[in-house]
Amino acid sequence: MSATDPTTPAPPGRVEVLVRRTDPRLAGPVYAQPSDAGADLVAASDVTLGPGERAVVGTGLAIALPEGYAAFVHPRSGLAARYGVTLVNAPGTVDAGYRGEIKVVLINTDRSETITLRRGDRIAQLVVQRVEHAVFREVAELPDSVRGVGGFGSTGGFGSGSTAGVAPTDGSDGSGAEVGAGAGAGAGAAGATGREAAGVRPGA
Repeated sequence: MSATDPTTPAPPGRVEVLVRRTDPRLAGPVYAQPSDAGADLVAASDVTLGPGERAVVGTGLAIALPEGYAAFVHPRSGLAARYGVTLVNAPGTVDAGYRGEIKVVLINTDRSETITLRRGDRIAQLVVQRVEHAVFREVAELPDSVRGVGGFGSTGGFGSGSTAGVAPTDGSDGSGAEVGAGAGAGAGAAGATGREAAGVRPGA
């Protein structure tokens, strides 16, 4: 779904976002599938990123969001998985009051390969969401919670020896209680992802 005629009201249950293309020859924001959360943004110019390099890339698009909404620029999973290209500040935030061109800060995280993106290639996704404007109230003490003041790593996880989230294979329910006769054996499989053949450029 692309930008619609400005005289056509938004369908019920949809939010209207005004769009101005700073480059009329480029496509407006497009949902590849009706159920997609993000609309594709395209590059307004060619850009080449060497290993570890980053660049600010225009999209040829400016928008006006209704009050109470913001738009968030997310990486495209295909670019990230296949080529290591992602966003430096993911997600980037587009405030309701911003009227300038949306620009994307891309980075090539691959350690050896250079990638070239062409004008019109899809480089990011725009997700429009309702946001709450908070009222910050200073207090002397905060209410108690289960977590409390525990910070980074306080809930365990990778590298801590924690088995949280791992299904038991000994017939127990994870608490030490036997829940079935006999012990089961689990097996895991490791997978690997690889880049596409050298010289293949991501398509628009």
